[in-house]
Amino acid sequence: MREFLIIGHKALTSGNFSLNDMPGSAGRMDILCRCTSAALFLSHDMRRDVQVHLLLLGEPDPQKIVRFDGESLRYLNPDERSSGSLIKKALDREVGEQEIRSTPGVWVRRGELGMLLDEFVKKGRKIVYLREDGQDIRAVAGTFDDAVFIMGDHNGVTGEEEEIILNVGATVVNVGPLSLHSEHCVTLINNELDRTIAGD
Repeated sequence: MREFLIIGHKALTSGNFSLNDMPGSAGRMDILCRCTSAALFLSHDMRRDVQVHLLLLGEPDPQKIVRFDGESLRYLNPDERSSGSLIKKALDREVGEQEIRSTPGVWVRRGELGMLLDEFVKKGRKIVYLREDGQDIRAVAGTFDDAVFIMGDHNGVTGEEEEIILNVGATVVNVGPLSLHSEHCVTLINNELDRTIAGD
């Protein structure tokens, strides 16, 4: 299992946004949509062994988690509007800490970063944190079976969030010498892991 956790600091936490203006009306939800597509799509197929967790921290009701499960996902196309529509439907649901399904393969609940990381650790997942000064992923990619890759949105990760991530023993890596958009990092991570698996 390969998992991605994207932190959306301004991402709206209600379905009251326009699919025609996700950068403005939804707190840069477009970034999360692009990361979701990059994580899940192949050229003519979908990665069934991938899950994407979107931690939404914007108004009006912060700390919601939308999870895309590649194994059971339906009705998702590669464009931003498609994933935005599924997120919008998820956020229209009344939710508590118990996860509920909004559409096939899309789940939603309330939750915060520390709780989510604790759950990953209890499941035996390796926590990998993307940061520009981390070690080169090519040096360690072969050790990342069943890993969760964590990254921020266009605002990166806050100091408080980074402390929480590092306190669970996260490995800090980078995907290259230049600063990249989050969705490009997702694509490169998938590529590195695909190459490692093919090399086995």
